Amino acid sequence: MTTLRLLSDESGIREAAKILKNGGIVAIPTETVYGLAASAYNEQAISKVFKAKGRPQDNPLIVHIAELDDIKDIVLSFPKQARLLAERFWPGPLTLVLKRTDKVASSVSAGLNTIAVRMPENEVARRVIKASGLPLAAPSANLSGSPSPTSAEHVLSDLDGRIDAVIMSSASNVGVESTVVSLAENPPRLLRPGAVTPEGLREILPDLVVDKAVLSELDENEEAASPGMKYKHYSPKTETVLVEAESGRFCEFVNKQESCAAICFSEEQALINKPCLSYGNKEDSETQARLIFDLLRKSDRFLVDKVYIHAPKKSGVGLAVYNRLIRAAGFKVIKL
Repeated sequence: MTTLRLLSDESGIREAAKILKNGGIVAIPTETVYGLAASAYNEQAISKVFKAKGRPQDNPLIVHIAELDDIKDIVLSFPKQARLLAERFWPGPLTLVLKRTDKVASSVSAGLNTIAVRMPENEVARRVIKASGLPLAAPSANLSGSPSPTSAEHVLSDLDGRIDAVIMSSASNVGVESTVVSLAENPPRLLRPGAVTPEGLREILPDLVVDKAVLSELDENEEAASPGMKYKHYSPKTETVLVEAESGRFCEFVNKQESCAAICFSEEQALINKPCLSYGNKEDSETQARLIFDLLRKSDRFLVDKVYIHAPKKSGVGLAVYNRLIRAAGFKVIKL
């Protein structure tokens, strides 16, 4: 298969929409990460997504819409809490889990009676959705388990020759996948953290519960209600280890290790005598989120045995970064 490189202009968007209407799969930009889009109504198209990614079938997908009115065909009801969240955070990096209709391909929801849905902020993504006339199921456009793609180049590195097309657009400006909140249960539950923070959500959902899987592994036989809950994710080829430590202790620890590299805060770079990459200031969680997946990919170029990552804070957007890193490390954490 030849993967077409499409521009993000009207011609490229029309071609992408044509492919999607005909049951093909197209990588599209969003503000979070690049998504691998297919018609949410087409089981055969969805199966192509799972095959291209090598994705487990029990890992649900997120459906993307362009307008609020698009949601009526895919959810059974849109309760008051959902409407308030949509008014505050859509278009944007928030996914809502609601009871689904039978119109959506069952594989999108991994057999569950719920569906995860969001309206992306990225203009190109919404234009593609509108042009196709379809709600689009779109997990991250990468090989399953590898770092999520925040640029078209990342997509092609993983999926060139495995998908029909990719829209060549700018890099994702958020950098981690959307926040996922389930409104299909009471009280509402945060299933995956993202740029929409627990603190922000609680202004509308004061009884919000943070699922235990945000910071720990699901049990082996437990169902995943959201993408990013069940499996090891976001991992470079090199073994990665998350390190929780005060700055001086982290630098001292890394400097004593053999055949290693580090992903650290910018203020630590001059103190580390190993190959290292900075993912921003210790307090700058937004920059950390934007850079982390690109740096996880780049860390493989060091050709070392291990990469030690200085753990971010677990509040605000930092919780989303920590959530991705603990999975990238396969839950290997050193506490100094």
